Amino acid sequence: AAGMFLRLLSDVRWRAANPKWRRMTCSWRSTSSTAEPYPVSLPAQAQVVICGGGIMGTSVAYHLSKMGWKDIVLLEQGRLAAGTTRFCAGIVSTARHVSIELKMADYSNKLYQQLEQETGVKTGYMKTGSISLAQTQDRLISLKRIASSLNVMGIPCEIITPKQVAQLHPLINMHDLVGAMYVPEDALVSSANVSLALATAASRNGVQIHERTSVSHVSVQKGRVTAVETDRGQIQCQYFVNCAGQWAYELGHSGEEPVNIPLHACEHFYLLTHPLKEPLASNLPTIVDPDGRIYIRNWQGGILSGGFEKNPKPLFTEGRNQLEIHNLQEDWDHFEPLLSALLRRMPDLEALQIMQLVNCPESFTPDMRCIMGESPTVRGYFVLAGMNSAGISYGGGAGKYLAEWMVNGYPSENVWPLDLKRFGALQSSRTFLRHRVMEVMPLMCDLKVPRWDFQTGRQLRTSPLYDRLDAQGARWMEKHGFERVKYFVPPGKDLLDLDQSKTFYKPDWFDIVGSEVKCCKEAVCVIDMSSFTKFEISSTGDEALESLQYLFSNDLDVPVGHVVHTGMLNEKGGYENDCSIARLSKRSFFMISPTDQQVHCWAWLKNRLPDDSNLTMEDVTWKYTALNLIGPRAVDVLSELSYAPITPEHFPSLFCKEMSVGYANGIRVMSITHTGEPGFMLYIPIEYALHVYNEVMNMGQKYGIRNAGYYALRSLRIEKFFAFWGQDLDAFTTPMECGREFQVKLEKGMQFVGQEALLEQKQNGVYKRFTMFILEDHDTDMDLWPWWGEPIFRNGRYVGKTTSSAYSYTLERHVCLGFVQHFDEKTGEELVVTTDFINQGEYEIDIAGQRFQAKAKLYPFSSLFTHRRRKDEEELSGYQRE
Repeated sequence: AAGMFLRLLSDVRWRAANPKWRRMTCSWRSTSSTAEPYPVSLPAQAQVVICGGGIMGTSVAYHLSKMGWKDIVLLEQGRLAAGTTRFCAGIVSTARHVSIELKMADYSNKLYQQLEQETGVKTGYMKTGSISLAQTQDRLISLKRIASSLNVMGIPCEIITPKQVAQLHPLINMHDLVGAMYVPEDALVSSANVSLALATAASRNGVQIHERTSVSHVSVQKGRVTAVETDRGQIQCQYFVNCAGQWAYELGHSGEEPVNIPLHACEHFYLLTHPLKEPLASNLPTIVDPDGRIYIRNWQGGILSGGFEKNPKPLFTEGRNQLEIHNLQEDWDHFEPLLSALLRRMPDLEALQIMQLVNCPESFTPDMRCIMGESPTVRGYFVLAGMNSAGISYGGGAGKYLAEWMVNGYPSENVWPLDLKRFGALQSSRTFLRHRVMEVMPLMCDLKVPRWDFQTGRQLRTSPLYDRLDAQGARWMEKHGFERVKYFVPPGKDLLDLDQSKTFYKPDWFDIVGSEVKCCKEAVCVIDMSSFTKFEISSTGDEALESLQYLFSNDLDVPVGHVVHTGMLNEKGGYENDCSIARLSKRSFFMISPTDQQVHCWAWLKNRLPDDSNLTMEDVTWKYTALNLIGPRAVDVLSELSYAPITPEHFPSLFCKEMSVGYANGIRVMSITHTGEPGFMLYIPIEYALHVYNEVMNMGQKYGIRNAGYYALRSLRIEKFFAFWGQDLDAFTTPMECGREFQVKLEKGMQFVGQEALLEQKQNGVYKRFTMFILEDHDTDMDLWPWWGEPIFRNGRYVGKTTSSAYSYTLERHVCLGFVQHFDEKTGEELVVTTDFINQGEYEIDIAGQRFQAKAKLYPFSSLFTHRRRKDEEELSGYQRE
């Protein structure tokens, strides 16, 4: 029976139904047999070569062939579905925190449901539903937040009582539960069968599939994929897709141009039992007990149960090349805590006979999200790997989005949270990956409250001021490997207690951040923002200006010394990047972008800038420390340190000037703070950073200067209705949809990328609108806080989700930002969102199932701010970029 489970399919039956397959591939052999002659040679060329015959590779092949691409070759080093896919527990679950993962899982569920009918291959699909258990109130809140997202997506879901859990699954011990979430449409499948069904459909659509074929490396010329080298010869191709699972990292590094794919394997354990005396019903719901760190599903009348232990065992750190993943060593001592949790949850299993403890590798990524997309260094090299033990749930949707990406140039949804380009080379250290996945695997079950941080792989990229700030009580978070300050703990505060404070309610740092915000508004604060991505683009002639004018939406032909806020848009008018560009000279530009744009923005520009020796682009992120001097007294501090006039007449808003500060020369000073508050950004050559910081702090003492962190910055920018890229803005958001028409020069005399789409929106209207919400009946001290991702309701109907939230210490209210859409009540058709539609609605924000009234605004409450400035200056004084 165990053999049946692990193979999950009669190879003979499947291949007998596919004569084409018999012609294409060699006869089936056991792993111990000697190599036989290959009846069919590899093609000399193909449009696409896919490496990996598991759920990911077959899904990509299936979806590409569905979209009309036929010249595709799929290569598998062993047998189809014989890798990690073969050992997958087969649980298809839509209960996901991240919106794009939820959508992928929902699509996968719907695809698998009809796959057997489409292909004739039995997939073992069984709609059983799933029950996620909560042993604590915080866990129940987390489940309620997921339930809110599922319900507005049209996925049936309900929060149930412990008694209802017992009714749905009689063997479950419910006495320590406070509640649960029931998702009735979650399912079970036979993972290998699903993979082989996808391969069958792809094969019928013309995809060639070759087993027992190993890829050695990918050939690259002029930054593009040209061919794939295998142990059976070369295949010339335009596209290569790395779906090699746990071997994706090694394969990425084997090419002529290395492609970094940061993932690492860990051992994953689950046990199989013999059937119960009274066999379990096949439609019994799957149980997920995150507080017990286990999952339990029915398996042939018995159970299959595994989990994510606190002390995982990484493997293959040094790399290894094996064809098929054989069952690794049993380790009952290691599995004992999970077995104990299983017996506590299902006490009646004490007498059950265990058949086998399965140990198989699963690959995990540094941030628990899968990896997909095109390599930033090699055009035509795509990746889909690192599923964090959710491969079968994501397989269908991930394959669909990657196929769309390849065929259309972009997927149909915002997949930035999964994009390979969110990582840099720094995340590809094997030591880093080994240590990080040892943290990631337990986190699969750990309660993730808002603003939690990884603890491993830290202090990797730091500002020169790190030690100085740390000694003053800085509390750190990490972005793109860069350490950034959250807030500063005042002397005498209990640091340990504060660090361990984790909650969905009012956090312990509330008053600390409040005092930093107050200082920003009334005196002067310093925030180290060195993590910003910084590029210099220059040319010997007008090439730099001409290229940037085409690639950016705002007019960059401004006088030297001016700073321009602009979007780097795609053909649909969506934001690929949101940045500030200072014109340093006639032929030189200084570009400031969000921290996590370092890889993405570089690749985007490199692929679109002309290949001209007169045009140069340099990443100078590491060359400059950035200090944000915020507050009404910032001008006094800077003028005393520079002995230069800093008045608005001499230093207007959005201006850049190279100055001396203290003894240091060559400081790029910009009149911009990314918060809407008055102040300056100082870009300091790193060798002067400590000197300039000390001078600023010493001079600022008489003006009440203090350090501040990103939490204060967040509060300031949200109350001013400033969006930031990666959360509020993405590749599917245009300037017209978020009130940034003033950052677009449609008539600047030359075409730019996205111009046609924006002209069309200007004429026809927009289908979503960035809106600010102020919670009205929300008790900051007692009620759950909004963080992000909360559903927005207008007149009782769902219209969108919040993208970011913060408490406004000025308004003494919570402020949420998000997009409002307008759907026809009868047809569901998208309608134009007008100003009247926004203003005439009654709004509610759903926080974990509880709705709070909210006031919608399309403009900030500028009249309530302490510092009132001209409206145009306030609009232009900078948009927060993290």
